[in-house]
Amino acid sequence: MARDWKLVIDCADPIGLARFWAEALGYQVEDNSVLIERLAAAGAVPPEAYVEVDGRKAWRELAAVRHPDDPVDPASGTGLGRRFLFQAVPEPKGVKNRLHVDLHVGPEGRAAEVKRLTALGATVLAEVADRGSEHTTMADPEGNEFDVQ
Repeated sequence: MARDWKLVIDCADPIGLARFWAEALGYQVEDNSVLIERLAAAGAVPPEAYVEVDGRKAWRELAAVRHPDDPVDPASGTGLGRRFLFQAVPEPKGVKNRLHVDLHVGPEGRAAEVKRLTALGATVLAEVADRGSEHTTMADPEGNEFDVQ
């Protein structure tokens, strides 16, 4: 049986990294404000658990992005399909990723995509020609590696 999944990424700034990846992927930042409002009104979460972002309550230590075509749970704002969840952790990134994202744009679109992602805060780490393909290895604003192919 196939399983539902989400990719969870440890980071220092979940809200900032969610914004970067939403722009990078054409995804949407999840809006959990309805859930947070309900939990806050019930006294189930303290005020320090959330912040205001763009006029809405958002989790301080969690933020997610979801594919715009996938369904959403209206009671929580949580995506029910393809999504990345960014969670705050106290330690900084220490070593190379063992798992990374590949963005497929094709050879004709790679230079423009690298330029766009750099403008969003990514950095180019390497231009790679390997096993008959070429790609650009980049890092997101917190140093997580990904490839543009």
